[in-house]
Amino acid sequence: MTTQLLKVSGISKAFPGVQALKDVQFELNRGEVLALVGENGAGKSSLMKILSGIYTKDEGTIVFEGNEVDIDSPKTAQALGISIIHQEMNLMPHLSIAQNIYIGREPRTGLFLQEGALNRQAAELLNRLGIALNPRDLVETLTVAKQQMVEIAKALSFDAKVLIMDEPTSALTDSETETLFTLIEGLKRNGTGIIYISHRMDELRRIVDRVSVLRDGQYIGSLDKGEIDIPTIIEMMVGRHIEEGARPQARAHADAPIVLKVDGLNTRALLKDVGFELRRGEILGFAGLMGAGRTEVARAIIGADPSESGTVEVAGKVVTITQPADAVKHGIGYLSEDRKHFGLLLEQDVNTNILLASLRDYTDALGFVHTGKGKQTSRDYVKSLRIKTPSITQTTKNLSGGNQQKVVIAKWLARDCDILIFDEPTRGIDVGAKEEIYQLLNDLVAEGKSIIMISSELPEVLRLSHRIVVMAGGRITGVLDNEDASQAKIMDYATRMGDEKE
Repeated sequence: MTTQLLKVSGISKAFPGVQALKDVQFELNRGEVLALVGENGAGKSSLMKILSGIYTKDEGTIVFEGNEVDIDSPKTAQALGISIIHQEMNLMPHLSIAQNIYIGREPRTGLFLQEGALNRQAAELLNRLGIALNPRDLVETLTVAKQQMVEIAKALSFDAKVLIMDEPTSALTDSETETLFTLIEGLKRNGTGIIYISHRMDELRRIVDRVSVLRDGQYIGSLDKGEIDIPTIIEMMVGRHIEEGARPQARAHADAPIVLKVDGLNTRALLKDVGFELRRGEILGFAGLMGAGRTEVARAIIGADPSESGTVEVAGKVVTITQPADAVKHGIGYLSEDRKHFGLLLEQDVNTNILLASLRDYTDALGFVHTGKGKQTSRDYVKSLRIKTPSITQTTKNLSGGNQQKVVIAKWLARDCDILIFDEPTRGIDVGAKEEIYQLLNDLVAEGKSIIMISSELPEVLRLSHRIVVMAGGRITGVLDNEDASQAKIMDYATRMGDEKE
């Protein structure tokens, strides 16, 4: 028999110019994993921030363990037993793992911190959770994936009755994801209720008991485990049917001009004799496992990382690219997988970010930048890319992750680059927004642009790429035409040692 742990009814929340939530409801039982899904901007994060005390609701009721509660601060939420693991990590890099987990709750004798007791306490927690980390290690020395595991341990250290996980696997490897899923199964057995937010549809069948769908800030409906059907969920999320398993709309002609040729590219750290061609009107996909060298190829091409040898030709001419500015001059735009650090000025508005790569066009003879002249350009891209923002003067950090990604894409479209390198273009973006970006990429190549697309999602690679370059160990192990490609073939090449090329 299930026991209701949490129930929200009629939750509404408005911000200036935006109705984030309207009459939202859902229930969570003990020992249950409830997936909360929806497009970027559907209201998932706003709802979770209300439950965790970061935002206060405008209307509605929250019933926790049978009692109506008013969650007016994160401290109140923690006292009730509600913990949240944010998608954006909130750790102090200069402190140890143990210090991060128990910050403000360290064992002390008088004024003196008991370092040994703190580390033992953290070690016991990590061991119980199956997380193989040394509690004494500094967080700044950890990979992003390991930092995510620290965040999970920190949230669980509060003995949470309700645990909210916002995209917890976005930075985890497959093995780390399996560790997390094992962890979740253990928490379920102990009666913890878990609200699981994810854009990865394949995860829903694995671990969730029910799915609740939000769209445009409103509750659409819920499906029990036996009813979970990915196409149905997607239709509920976006309000329209989306074709799964599609392949590229048309193949680039084999005699189309070569716009980019890379030959004998080597770097000291990883790349070994990388070479390929990109034709006009082609999407060339790059696939491979983590650490295969896909991003390193892109960074070497644009001059962000030094290469030891190799040539890059643009439109048949060898070019010298030693820094990203050189790549832009030659018509090559790069959308980084880390948009927050390398793609955006988060404190600046949408207009400034869209025009960022084109500032020369808005600079007068005295060197003054007049971004006001480009406002219509920005408005056009906001409209065509369906960027959800109150206006182009909105601060970019206030947009959802998917809409921030669209702003980066708009930046390179405004620069009118002929060659575009998209590194994980849909990471952290919901299914509906993915479809819009897929259509955008197809439209671009139809207009004669050429695209290199790096993606860790094999269905995405197969959906978009005319040809697929597969890498392993810093080498290209295979190049497949889309019609000959399958996930099995790609994984075969991706798991080779790096020196077996056919």
